Amino acid sequence: MPISLSRPVALLSLCCALLGGGAAQAQSYPARPIRIQVPFSPGGAQDVIIRLLSQKVSGNLGQSLLIENKAGAGGLIAADAVAKAAPDGYTLLMASGGQVSVAAAARTGLNYDPQKDLVAIVQLVDTPMVLVVPEAMPVANLAEFIALAKQKPGVLTFASTGTGTISHLTGEALKHAAGINVVHIPYKGAAQGLNDLLSGQVNAMFTSAASAHAHLASKRLRALAVTSVERLPSLPEVPTFAEAGLKGFAIPVWAGLMAPRGVAPEVVQRLNSEYLKVLQEPALRQQLQTMGAIVVGSTPAQFAETIQDDIARWKQVVTRGNLKLD
Repeated sequence: MPISLSRPVALLSLCCALLGGGAAQAQSYPARPIRIQVPFSPGGAQDVIIRLLSQKVSGNLGQSLLIENKAGAGGLIAADAVAKAAPDGYTLLMASGGQVSVAAAARTGLNYDPQKDLVAIVQLVDTPMVLVVPEAMPVANLAEFIALAKQKPGVLTFASTGTGTISHLTGEALKHAAGINVVHIPYKGAAQGLNDLLSGQVNAMFTSAASAHAHLASKRLRALAVTSVERLPSLPEVPTFAEAGLKGFAIPVWAGLMAPRGVAPEVVQRLNSEYLKVLQEPALRQQLQTMGAIVVGSTPAQFAETIQDDIARWKQVVTRGNLKLD
């Protein structure tokens, strides 16, 4: 004899089934390979970092983590692709401030909303930048660089990896903090900027510690200060900006995983947990430190808060400098 359910009971049964289905999906996740979009070319700091971490996470998850490099437009192409992907946890973004916080603070006409269309999973590292000058530049430290810039307003130049990138906006932040006028020269990447810096065609550049390390070791470049709160283990002789005399000047350069809006919270938590486990491995932490990265690890909520603080910081920089980034 068939069993008849009243409408309220039927609705309750349906809700339970849906909730149970979501839990079951999270428990079975991942059931197939996960794609991680990296917004830059192979070989860069973010690319190397996510490959190192994901190789270990892949073994723990029992599924392949496929790293896909999608460079272009300062990383906005990759971010846009992930923002529009299905929110099933199988398409992720190795995100940094350029595609998220800077984009939210300064870009108009984007095809995605950095604050609404991407969900924070875990902040993996902070990759501070270092202010470098050519060896032939007649300055031995940050104070001398600032003094020279004040003596020659509008004459000295600084390279960046492109208009609207973190290296550009950090240079703009330095101009305001130090009260100097140096001219921005944008390039299409770190390699091109560093080449012209080495040849003396530009006078300074903010770049990652990893990108500058070989040139610092060969004495072709001189490091004046790092943007981190504390000195980097990979560059122990280089002072922070505060130590070099510019109090309060510290700029985090975060990198972490994000997913499309709508991804199940259980999936976010699973990914967060697995990457945090890997970040605790001493050998891996040491390897990241030698690359100039500071291991962070965070909850999704902490990462989201970091992003909001970053957006506020860059909005202030853009407004003060009356910058047009589009």
